[in-house]
Amino acid sequence: MSEELLVNVTPRETRVAVVENGMLQELHIERGSQRGVVGNIYKGKVQRVMPGMQAAFVDIGLERGAFLHANDIFRSTQLDAGESDDAPGAMPLQVQVPITELLRDGAEIVVQVVKDPISSKGARLTTQISIPSRYLVLLPRSRVVGISARIEDEEERARLKALVAKLAPDGAVPGVLKYGYIVRTNAEGQSEEALAEDIAYLGRAWELVEKSSASAMVGSCVYEDLSLPLRAVRDLIRRDVDKVKVDSRETCERLREFAAQYMPALAEKIEHYTGARPVFDLYGVEDEIQRALNKEVPLKSGGTLVIDQTEAMTTVDVNTGSFLGQRNLEETVYRTNLEAAQSVARQLRLRNLGGIIIIDFIDMIDAEHRRQVLRTLEKSLAKDHAKTTVYDFSPLGLVEMTRKRTVESLERQLSETCHECSGRGTVKTAETVTYEIFREIVRAVRQFDAPRLLVIASPKLVTRITEEESSAVAELEEFLGKSIRFQADTQYMQEQFDVVLL
Repeated sequence: MSEELLVNVTPRETRVAVVENGMLQELHIERGSQRGVVGNIYKGKVQRVMPGMQAAFVDIGLERGAFLHANDIFRSTQLDAGESDDAPGAMPLQVQVPITELLRDGAEIVVQVVKDPISSKGARLTTQISIPSRYLVLLPRSRVVGISARIEDEEERARLKALVAKLAPDGAVPGVLKYGYIVRTNAEGQSEEALAEDIAYLGRAWELVEKSSASAMVGSCVYEDLSLPLRAVRDLIRRDVDKVKVDSRETCERLREFAAQYMPALAEKIEHYTGARPVFDLYGVEDEIQRALNKEVPLKSGGTLVIDQTEAMTTVDVNTGSFLGQRNLEETVYRTNLEAAQSVARQLRLRNLGGIIIIDFIDMIDAEHRRQVLRTLEKSLAKDHAKTTVYDFSPLGLVEMTRKRTVESLERQLSETCHECSGRGTVKTAETVTYEIFREIVRAVRQFDAPRLLVIASPKLVTRITEEESSAVAELEEFLGKSIRFQADTQYMQEQFDVVLL
């Protein structure tokens, strides 16, 4: 399998694309005005403790107060978890403790952002700080070593755990680690020297955080995660990545310096792209981005996916389309669903869709076919960096799944709500708005006394009224005893109009 990372840098926007076998799989975007805050550590102040929600709102200097749940608050008596994924989130408390015993209004607290502000929701916080490096994640308030579940070889897991326990500094009690660590998937096969460098780097980083947070003002950032290109090299470049192509000489040099320090074996994979065509055009990435904003996704077989993203969940509908198959209906449906399962996994990564996802595969009678489709979906999701959970077919034939969401979806990063339809996806017909205008004219005449009325509306609407509804207007004028004039304004949308008394 061929895999490449493409880094496109412009003055106010940086984009990183993950391309596998010539197909875009992931897209990460960072804009100067909207840089994400996930991973940043802040000195905050508790604005309000809410016992009924077992949570608190914390001021960390962002536009909206951030949300901190009781389960995300570290306690010294909290049990440490020995296993973890690559991206450690909140470790659930073993015993529920009232939020009022953990926080009080006005208290100053050091917190880390685990989820960016999304839509109308503020950022999600935790006090269980974690700082990632190339191969490890430092857990300064833990005392154990966890291994990524994606490292499956038991001998390698034991080797890495023993190495980290040997290299990590002891705390006040001999034999007890000063900090906890999570060994990331990238650490598989790494040498003792590489892990030692990471442990030293993380120790320095945490000491700086402690020193900064002691003197920092409330609402200030005491630790900021790396910029997108550096994060991409840290988190995405692996041995099976063939090249990292960067179209900015300055960024390329910075990435090479970073790689030489933290991953010297992979530094040679980073190269400066100097071609005449933009690097994203060369790989067809720009076209893929445009297609990723469409609801409908064509399948090679002739079937289609229809993806609808709402506030509550994302739904995916699978249709056979023009695919007629070779043998019978069941075989046609099975083949279409198999292709759809692979496409769904790719679209979730590409569009960065998260939360609850409902997939409506085409109904299958054969239970083995259903198992194979589900297995294909799970296998295709295995490459996804975000945590996913897939459930079996429901009685209605739907597959329910969840995907961890930490940033806005691609659609919400690149698009905004339609000003004409207010996000409904439809607008009232010209006929509907015409009759709304007639009702508004009657309402205005009964409320106010004026000899003439002026209606301002979109050109399309005015044309329809003066041509197709001219007899209805004449009847209305006669009924009201008023003169009605219409004026077209190109600034008005189809649903907009004003009735002015003259």
